[in-house]
Amino acid sequence: MHEPAAAHKPRIAISSCLTGQSVRYNGGHKSSDLCREQLEAHFEWLPVCPEVAIGLGVPREPIRLVGDPERPAVVGTRNPGADLAGPLRNYAEQMAEELDDICGYIFMQKSPSCGLDRVKVYQDNGYPAQQGGKGAYAAAFCDRRPDLPVEEEGRLHDPVLRENFISRVYAYADWQRLLAQGLSRGALVSFHARYKYLVMANNPRAYRELGRLLGSMSRDDDPERIGPCYFSQLMQALRRCASRGNHCNVLQHLSGYFKQALTQQDKAELQHVISQYQKGVVPLVVPLTLLKHHLLKHPDPYLQQQAYLQPHPESLGLRNAV
Repeated sequence: MHEPAAAHKPRIAISSCLTGQSVRYNGGHKSSDLCREQLEAHFEWLPVCPEVAIGLGVPREPIRLVGDPERPAVVGTRNPGADLAGPLRNYAEQMAEELDDICGYIFMQKSPSCGLDRVKVYQDNGYPAQQGGKGAYAAAFCDRRPDLPVEEEGRLHDPVLRENFISRVYAYADWQRLLAQGLSRGALVSFHARYKYLVMANNPRAYRELGRLLGSMSRDDDPERIGPCYFSQLMQALRRCASRGNHCNVLQHLSGYFKQALTQQDKAELQHVISQYQKGVVPLVVPLTLLKHHLLKHPDPYLQQQAYLQPHPESLGLRNAV
């Protein structure tokens, strides 16, 4: 069975306050039990606090976003003199360049520097605009690294979003290993074959487009040219969370590989379990466990390499709740 390589834990950048570092404006932290107790065993954290990095002390005057939600200024709440947006963006561009070995980033939500979305942007009347903004550092970092899996800590408490983010982190790490070995035409085709059903579950339309992209590759095409375009489209496709219906479609495709091998009773049991998952009676791990059981008894090399069956370590238990 394809299992994400565990020789090296994927490195994930993370807002320092989430790891328990006392770097917030009030001298406190926002230690995340989810990150520290459930995820820490599987990832190597790289804590970053852009506000401290640009020279703001601890404790310090709180900052907030003001003005145009599309490109807000960042000022102190008591002394709104200097705009800190420039230094925060410059630091983001520096870090986007330097952190070339990370496979994901977990940001602190609602933060004027690190929030990914829905951050309050205050107007002249003292009230926030209806349209939220992005933290100045996070926005500039993500502009420079559009393919990197990113998420806010608060959203990771949703099991579907958590499973999606961590699947993307391992796919990103897998691609970095491929690049380190050298990107050949065969390696690119094999990589896509491995991710076929994962992409089909998340985004069937993108799956067809990626297939066309590689299908149009001639023998003379340079994989070094097509590779980055392929990977960028793959990472955008995987950002979409798989629906229950799409998961069922993939489960039916996978069960088709056992048409000849299974008894009528086994087939009926498999269909029953997929139907139970479709109705929300059991989580995704139940039909997948049964499929893997049949795959052990009736090995199929193509299925055994599928990332969909094991996109992240089983011990994370992420598919027990989706």
